[in-house]
Amino acid sequence: MTLKEQLKEDLKTAMRDKDVVKRDSIRAINTMIKQIEVDERKDLNDEDVIKLIQKGIKQREESITQYKAASREDLVAQEQEQVDVFMLYLPTQASDEELETGMKEIISQVSATSMKDIGKVMGLATKKFAGVADGKRINEMVKKLLG
Repeated sequence: MTLKEQLKEDLKTAMRDKDVVKRDSIRAINTMIKQIEVDERKDLNDEDVIKLIQKGIKQREESITQYKAASREDLVAQEQEQVDVFMLYLPTQASDEELETGMKEIISQVSATSMKDIGKVMGLATKKFAGVADGKRINEMVKKLLG
């Protein structure tokens, strides 16, 4: 079952169960998918859908930061609930240990020795950890290991 089919089934279930948060979150994901499919006239595969979900999570986390600054705890909670639902559709995230081990392999593979080599490392790392670690976590790990 593709991720889009899973989303469709989960939307039906959420509507039957009157789970408003999950229903609205899945609708938001479906809207992002539909917009890309219409604009670019292409059918998205699971990898593309995962990237869209990650983008949606990032947008909502930025909103959470702004809402916290404005002391709008009601909106913070609402956005966090959506992030939690979005996370259900991402592959299992790599642990810090797995990430560190993989990063050490990449660093030795490209013979990186200092922060000047961060571009080489990030290029390979973002491909290797696509879907299982976001760019921010990867960047922090590279800085930790090279810095």
